[in-house]
Amino acid sequence: MNEDPRVNALNRLPGFQRSPPGREWALFKRLPAILVLGTALPLGLALAFWWAAPGQPSAAEERDLLLLTYRLMGLVVLHWTLVFTVAIGCVIVMLMKGPAYVADAYPPPGHEQTASARQDRPRLSMVVDGGDDP
Repeated sequence: MNEDPRVNALNRLPGFQRSPPGREWALFKRLPAILVLGTALPLGLALAFWWAAPGQPSAAEERDLLLLTYRLMGLVVLHWTLVFTVAIGCVIVMLMKGPAYVADAYPPPGHEQTASARQDRPRLSMVVDGGDDP
């Protein structure tokens, strides 16, 4: 058995009870379908408006059609960012419900040391001069 401390950098916390999976898994599994549907609907709507446009639209009609297309593309990008944000939230909840790990304990700076550790440490003594220098 390898006793290298780097191999077991994180150990599972003994006695930790995992939380049961909840809505995050159901939502995470539905995200690909939500992404495809939320992308296809606005793009299909934009294509339908382009096909329904007359053969030679006027300048105002073409401007309105382009403006509608840009708005629908912005809606698609907004939808992608919302789905991505929800996916990140689901992953965070999944990780937090997973097993707990413990790392090596390091005392915080300024933490009181035990008496034996204080005795083992070399002592520095300072001489305070009374101020009688010439």
